[in-house]
Amino acid sequence: MKLSILGCYSATPRALNNTTSQVLEIKNHMFLIDCGEGTQVQLRKHKIKFNRIKHIFISHLHGDHFFGLVGLISTFRLLTRETDLHVYGPKGIKEVVTLQMKLADSWTNYNLYFHELTSKKSELIFEDDKVEVHTIPLKHRIYTNGYLFKEKQGDRKLNISAVEEANINVAYYRKLKQGFDVVNEDGLTIKNDTVTQAGPKPKSYAFCSDTMYKEDIVPIIKNVDVLYHESTFLEQHAHLAGKTKHSTAKEAARIAIQANVDTLLLGHYSTRYDGLNAFKQEAQAVFKNVELTEDGKTFEF
Repeated sequence: MKLSILGCYSATPRALNNTTSQVLEIKNHMFLIDCGEGTQVQLRKHKIKFNRIKHIFISHLHGDHFFGLVGLISTFRLLTRETDLHVYGPKGIKEVVTLQMKLADSWTNYNLYFHELTSKKSELIFEDDKVEVHTIPLKHRIYTNGYLFKEKQGDRKLNISAVEEANINVAYYRKLKQGFDVVNEDGLTIKNDTVTQAGPKPKSYAFCSDTMYKEDIVPIIKNVDVLYHESTFLEQHAHLAGKTKHSTAKEAARIAIQANVDTLLLGHYSTRYDGLNAFKQEAQAVFKNVELTEDGKTFEF
């Protein structure tokens, strides 16, 4: 599981600070999460292939989280994209994008599908044989979702010496990896768990975009490997967090410890601060395993 941070600051883009956008690579998928202004420039800068992005997840319709979307969709058209593109986001996102396309008379030459979200409860919005994606209902000034990305349990691993000793034909190796019992060359049924072992533990990533402190998301994100949680403010400006429906670094850490996550990533920093170290220090007073996102930084888990 690889996470590339294209932008992690709040409000407006600046010369050295980009607004929210991330790319998550998980089980051969490349998911774009939020698409702030300048996202396509960041994609080029970090040599991320446009044509591998088939699913885009938008948390909410504040500009610093989706103003780059129309531009990216238009660029895909100019590059003569043929691959289908799926966009997940709040109700209204289709109207915003298609109005721009209509007025510019620049309809896509590829299939563009919108999956508009309205539920205030967590729901499964994407699933294939390797990954599933659920919404994480958040509390912000407008309708907002985070997203939970979960790998499915992969194939079991063969204990080759045990398989050979059990006299199992190679034709059944795939069945064994899938967890089935098989019949060996002597006509005996071989129990799967006697010749295989569980594969790697599936990984999970929770993206919690703009939100005030909200404890009822804890059961949804319980035990995830990595939690990204917005941390717009330091404690000295906690009063602004409540007013604007954002979180402090310490509040993000409180969610992380209750959810028993492995790693907490902080982001969506207000640009009022000179540096980021204070965010990490305040969070670590509550939860130890804290990392700071930064534009252009890559994490591998």
